[in-house]
Amino acid sequence: MDVYFRWNRKNSYSIAALSPVVPQASLTKKPRDGIMLYSFSTNQKDTVFEEVKNADTDSIFIAGGPHPSGAPEETLTHFDYVVIGEGEETLPNLLKVIGTGGDVSQVSGIAYVDKETGKVVNTGKRDQVDLNSYPCFNPEVLLSPIEISRGCPWGCKYCQTPRIFGSRVRHRDIGSIVKCTEHLKDLRFTSSNAFAYGSDGIHPRFDKVGKLLQELHRLEGKQIFFGTFPSEVRPEFVTDEALELVVQYCTNKTISLGAQSGSDRILKEIWRGHTVDDVITAVERCSVHDISPTVDFIFGYPTETEEDQRNSLDLIKWICGKGGSVRAHYLTPLPDTPYADVVPSRVSKEVNRVLGKLALEGKLTGSWK
Repeated sequence: MDVYFRWNRKNSYSIAALSPVVPQASLTKKPRDGIMLYSFSTNQKDTVFEEVKNADTDSIFIAGGPHPSGAPEETLTHFDYVVIGEGEETLPNLLKVIGTGGDVSQVSGIAYVDKETGKVVNTGKRDQVDLNSYPCFNPEVLLSPIEISRGCPWGCKYCQTPRIFGSRVRHRDIGSIVKCTEHLKDLRFTSSNAFAYGSDGIHPRFDKVGKLLQELHRLEGKQIFFGTFPSEVRPEFVTDEALELVVQYCTNKTISLGAQSGSDRILKEIWRGHTVDDVITAVERCSVHDISPTVDFIFGYPTETEEDQRNSLDLIKWICGKGGSVRAHYLTPLPDTPYADVVPSRVSKEVNRVLGKLALEGKLTGSWK
């Protein structure tokens, strides 16, 4: 059977990572006869489910990515199989078994509905993959930023990353990273915390960050963008040493910084692992090194009060006054997280008004309600 990745702009990184292990797959923007491979987040699920429901094709539909991994039973109301978690080993294994008419119950890391009982079968977790065993992308199919690390030890209540990829941080070796740069001019990276490269994600290893950046800086004709989108960095990792490495080796004059709230009460409740003072210190250090921080905030935590929102707003205004900018988001309850079933709180009219004013002034972007 022909195999297709259902491509869209929002899932291109996932497809790029899987394209080397499914070299026979083509990209498509609509369902086709054959095996259709989807990867999507919770914000995309309704559109994807509607497309699959109305597809007039002779297809086997396989889903993976954040939402299917967190909500396999819901996804299986529309799909034939769900790949749970990392797909580099599971997906080619599943495709081979389907192609040979084998027993899918022997494929670890998937879920499906048993045709005889009508019950959902989960075949159990597969071991985590070694990033060095897989290239970041197939250059003949799709390019993407270089994934340098996977996993996160912090367990923030709103985030799927540690639930999908585990709390142990795994890193791609420098040699493997350099090999991935061959087809790229601008070097950008994906990681839950770029400044944590080479570390356990809790205790920085800036010697290893420095070694990576030194090796990348030796490459001719490359521009290095480190600690900025699509990665971010944690505030307590923003030290003078880290920023000096950015200034010395990198092209970017900004970093993406995750604050998530200006309320210490909320930061403690969501298991964020840092304080408001850590955010303030990070922004002040950026100012000293002439680096502009772009700081992420989330509104709508379930117990968030108007006072908490005003604390966030005060911190946002202070950041903008220091020359930084802000990305504001509204809480999306994600499956398989502690906040999966919560009802987000409403943003107050006054906070919404001021955020809108900052957006009109070009100091803030995003969607916060």
